[in-house]
Amino acid sequence: MTRRVVLFLLAAFLLIGTAGQAQAAGYRYWSFWDRDGGKWVYATQGPSLVRPSDGDVQGFRFAVSEDSGDAAQPRGTADFASICAKTPAEDGSKRVALVLDFGTGPDAPSGETPPAPRTACARVSPDATTADALAAVADPLRYNTNALLCAIAGYPKSGCGEQVSQKQNSSATAAPKTAEDDDGPSVGLYAGIVVVAALAGAATWQARRRRNATR
Repeated sequence: MTRRVVLFLLAAFLLIGTAGQAQAAGYRYWSFWDRDGGKWVYATQGPSLVRPSDGDVQGFRFAVSEDSGDAAQPRGTADFASICAKTPAEDGSKRVALVLDFGTGPDAPSGETPPAPRTACARVSPDATTADALAAVADPLRYNTNALLCAIAGYPKSGCGEQVSQKQNSSATAAPKTAEDDDGPSVGLYAGIVVVAALAGAATWQARRRRNATR
């Protein structure tokens, strides 16, 4: 076996050893949603910039997500008529229905327990933002220096958009694991093993061929 083949095999084994250890990183934060008909749509602006109309439904969900593409949606009732049934309309104001989903235990910061999801109907001035509506029904709110919403109704007590390993935090909306994917080797790992085995076989064949040639 040549020195080059030995070095290549060593590098391949090191690659396989770390292939199963890399975990996708997520961020623990409050995501903001707009209700569009019968579905949730991830908001493209922050709550301090959006000015909802009377009758709008908006939601917030606390969870660990990699990005907006896999963010967990608010759960529970999302119907304006139901949420604001006991809040009659008044001249000079608007009503905004809010769905507040504090998430699940696995997504909660260490030592904290998420409150139960709830809804609220905020009656605010016609020019009020979503942040104003939220402050009217879910104080205290907490923001960081970049105006990122960190806490609703005091939850969580600390932290703001921190990076978290997805291996240690699983969302309640994630698909359940099966026997095949429960912390088992990945397809890439199996492929790497096959490649290394093939290289090792080729190296052995080459060594035997050289020995036979020198006899």
